[in-house]
Amino acid sequence: MVVVTLELVPPRLRGGLTRWLTEIGPGVFVGRVSSLVRDQLWELIITEAAATGRAVLVNRAANEQGYEIRMHGDSKRRVVDVDGLQLVANKHAAWLDWRDDEEDIN
Repeated sequence: MVVVTLELVPPRLRGGLTRWLTEIGPGVFVGRVSSLVRDQLWELIITEAAATGRAVLVNRAANEQGYEIRMHGDSKRRVVDVDGLQLVANKHAAWLDWRDDEEDIN
C-alpha cells in the first residue's frame, strides 16, 4: 500500500498520478504498486514539485514500524532516524541540529 499527499503541485502531476493511484481526497492518493513503480513515481513527484510543492509518501516496509516515510519540499518538517525509527521532526525541535542547506533525508 502506498499513500501520497501533495500540496502546491501542478495539476498535471495530480492527473498523472491518477494513472497509478486513486485520489481519495484533494491531493491524497492511495494504491498498491510495485516498488519499482513507487520509486519512479517518487522521482516524478520530486521533479515536478521541486519549485514550490510539498509531498509525502508512506509505504509498507520490512522494519519495526512497518512503514517508511519520504518527504520533499517542507522547510519546517523533516524525517529523522532515531535508533531505527523514522520520526517527523519540527524545525524548532531543540534536540535536532537543523541545517537549511541539507537535502531531504528521503
